[in-house]
Amino acid sequence: MQEVMDILKALADENRLRALCALRGGELCVCQIIALLGLAPSTVSKHLAILRSARLVESRKEGRWIYYRLSGEFRTPSAGKVLALLFKDVENTSWFVEDQKRLKKICGESPEALCQKLFCKP
Repeated sequence: MQEVMDILKALADENRLRALCALRGGELCVCQIIALLGLAPSTVSKHLAILRSARLVESRKEGRWIYYRLSGEFRTPSAGKVLALLFKDVENTSWFVEDQKRLKKICGESPEALCQKLFCKP
């Protein structure tokens, strides 16, 4: 039962749902997720930790960058089905369409340049 509750808790936040939808297109650096959500790095880290705890996402470290992707193996068989339904349901929402536009721009920048822009503002 706790596994189901963890998944539902993870999906019960708009920003976590936005992050999951963004990851649907493939792996993203934490800086890219921060730029997309427009939240403080510590807040995004907390959201990603909740998603990781529910086993909805996985991460890997490459040099100084941490990359996230949708989990290859969900905690329960139903989790993948729930995500597929959610993704299908939000595809035509205004926030999803706007996020996809922003993400395209964000992914056009290198992680180094993006990180510099986010953390070294004059």
